[in-house]
Amino acid sequence: MTLPVGFAVTLDRRVRVVDGGRALLGGFPTRLLSLTPRARPLLTGRTVRVTGRASAVLADRLLETGMANPVLAELPPPGEDARWTYVIPVRDRPEALDRLLASIGIGHPVVVVDDASLRPSDIADVAAKHGARLVPLAVNVGPGGARNAGLRLVETPFVVFADSDVVLPEETVPALLRHFADPRVAMAVPRIAGLRTGGAEGWLGRYEDTRSSLDLGGDPAAVRPGTPVAWASTACVVARVDALGGGFDAAMRVGEDVDLGWRVLERGLRIRYEPSVVAWHEHRTRFGDWFTRKAVYGTGAHPLAVRHPEYIAPAILAPWSTALVVALLAQRRWSVPAAAAVYAGTTLRIARKLDRAEHPVRLAAWLTANGTVSALSQAGNLLTRHWWPLTAAGCAVSSRVRRAAAVAALTDIAFEYRRDDARLDLPRFAVARRLDDLAYGAGVWLSAARGRSPAALLPRLVRRTRRRP
Repeated sequence: MTLPVGFAVTLDRRVRVVDGGRALLGGFPTRLLSLTPRARPLLTGRTVRVTGRASAVLADRLLETGMANPVLAELPPPGEDARWTYVIPVRDRPEALDRLLASIGIGHPVVVVDDASLRPSDIADVAAKHGARLVPLAVNVGPGGARNAGLRLVETPFVVFADSDVVLPEETVPALLRHFADPRVAMAVPRIAGLRTGGAEGWLGRYEDTRSSLDLGGDPAAVRPGTPVAWASTACVVARVDALGGGFDAAMRVGEDVDLGWRVLERGLRIRYEPSVVAWHEHRTRFGDWFTRKAVYGTGAHPLAVRHPEYIAPAILAPWSTALVVALLAQRRWSVPAAAAVYAGTTLRIARKLDRAEHPVRLAAWLTANGTVSALSQAGNLLTRHWWPLTAAGCAVSSRVRRAAAVAALTDIAFEYRRDDARLDLPRFAVARRLDDLAYGAGVWLSAARGRSPAALLPRLVRRTRRRP
């Protein structure tokens, strides 16, 4: 399967062109990719356009390494048969369903799956009003099972799964379909943004508007574990029907969308995240509902750990970054010198592997700095989110733990508040951020206790072998 003529990719904003255009530095995991003399002219500025086999191979390689993303406006149409069917699972949300169906309009088949609503007649009336096909279920099977019931009735090449609490702008689905010009793309998802409702202007609504668990950020990306976009929600997703296999795991009530995506990736297919188009989502803004839902998200950790043990780790650290973090957390006189020695040693080791580059030490120092920031960020997340019960216990008996927890929490708040340009004042943002972590972490621990396994709580130590470029 090759990329078609006319397909275009542009380098990710984090990728650096080095050695006078002879190599690229970036991707996930970060690597130095040397360009052959034949490949260099194919990169025009930061863009590669497919005009033949050589440019198709280069563009595909850049996509596979996470170094580039498709240029949406220049992608060719997905083919002659780009028909799609909407599948909408719903339970007792007739007003939200009516709002969604009104945004969809007419022209495409719609299957509404009523997942055993307490007042099924209300759902039936809304479905009939908009000419949608209704599939009533006698027993509540959860979102995964409801989507599967609708998927079995789809006769078009593509399916659009949309939750009843979203609103779809007219351009969202057609834009996502352009990604399927890449024959390896199985799913494409938009950015999930907050729908402006009455509750959205409260403090929790404004927090969710910038830090929703469903919002994957403003950068386009390949969805892949171990990267900034490690998973994708199916609150709204466009997918090839023939790439979904048996569909969702109906046994999972939480995390079924993450599981499906990871199973798709394991078959060598791709999932694209496209933030230039959105699906508007009605976030929970009442405190009880909001806090409970955050905890429910966390309870998906153990089922995912059973199915995907290599993906679910709350932190992924290299031996050198683990040593650096442990040294700093020890908070001894030797901590900073030891961390500096680890940093210097790592920089020299990487520089030796980049000896064909023009400035190997400079590049190695940049790579080590990025790795250090990532390791410290992950350690902070462990302290304040995934391991907070242990942190709380440690704070009761250790001043070092209290200092580490305070630094981690304050650094996280400052970074996230500045990054997201929050519409909420800093004190309330800080409270919401910590409550978010407390709820999710509690859900993870509850999940681990139910499964009688700490797998979802254990970081993964990896040693990446870097070959010479």
